[in-house]
Amino acid sequence: MPAGPPTLTRVTESRILLYYRFTPLSDPGAVMLWQRTLCESLGLRGRIIISRHGINGTVGGTLDAVKAYIRSTRTYPAFHDIDFKWSAGSAGDFPRLSVKVRDEIVTFGVPDSIEVDEHGVVGGGVHLSPAQVNDLVAERGDEVVFFDGRNAMEAAIGKFRGAVVPDVDTTRDFLGELDSGKYDDLRDRPVVTYCTGGVRCEVLSKLMVDRGFREVYQLDGGIVRYGEQFGDHGLWEGSLYVFDRRMHVEFSGDAAELGHCIHCGTATNTYRNCINDSCRDMVLICDNCAAQPATSHCGRPGCRIPAVEPGTVPDGDTAGTSTGRVSGSVSV
Repeated sequence: MPAGPPTLTRVTESRILLYYRFTPLSDPGAVMLWQRTLCESLGLRGRIIISRHGINGTVGGTLDAVKAYIRSTRTYPAFHDIDFKWSAGSAGDFPRLSVKVRDEIVTFGVPDSIEVDEHGVVGGGVHLSPAQVNDLVAERGDEVVFFDGRNAMEAAIGKFRGAVVPDVDTTRDFLGELDSGKYDDLRDRPVVTYCTGGVRCEVLSKLMVDRGFREVYQLDGGIVRYGEQFGDHGLWEGSLYVFDRRMHVEFSGDAAELGHCIHCGTATNTYRNCINDSCRDMVLICDNCAAQPATSHCGRPGCRIPAVEPGTVPDGDTAGTSTGRVSGSVSV
């Protein structure tokens, strides 16, 4: 493995990288050890998954550190052309550094159904740039179907206009969804799959092709690249959910708020953990409701806090404060 650069100590502005590369790796364990050493030497945090199919990661750190990471990672021949996506953020947006070897770099539960070569996933959908997606919609109109490759929680605060949002909580659920027959009426229509940065749609589009969908595309670079080019003045609407402490990002000040508070219905794109420490489910709660213990829960009966009379303090609480915390899992 290529050697990592010396540790950088100069304090500068910070960035978060999002990236993946499907390519055959003969020794994922060796790549994992190299990547962990490299990230530790640069003070990066985040999550990197490596398998025989390639690499998938998101890391944050100082601007100098992430630039050094890109340079070093690209010295490895299999990773020379990785498309790194940049966004505002820092190492502090991640709780730790995690570098692991797994069966898949994105877990659909089909490691043996995916074949990769130096060009990526074999037999997947046709890659379209953001501009080509717009051209396809301009040419074929409502015939085009956007198919969300994320979960319903992500789609609740942002999605492509008119998109089909499958009923899934994790990527493992997509197989059952596709095999359920729910989407058989889409088999002869142009289907554009999309996800945050593109990695999930590399696999999803392959699964759709294998199941008889005849015209399958994938948005190259995902929502991130589309938003960079067209912001909130194209076919994308709302906020982009991210799996770190930022929780969501917007492409402009014109971003629509598609989500609604579960308690009062106010527009919001902010997920918060249920105040009940034994629950901690993440739900959409507006600032006003989050500030009140009685409305800072997930909505389930067992998590509700009884209302109290003005001027009184429930046992264990401090008047005027909420014990709810915002925390997000780190994923890619």
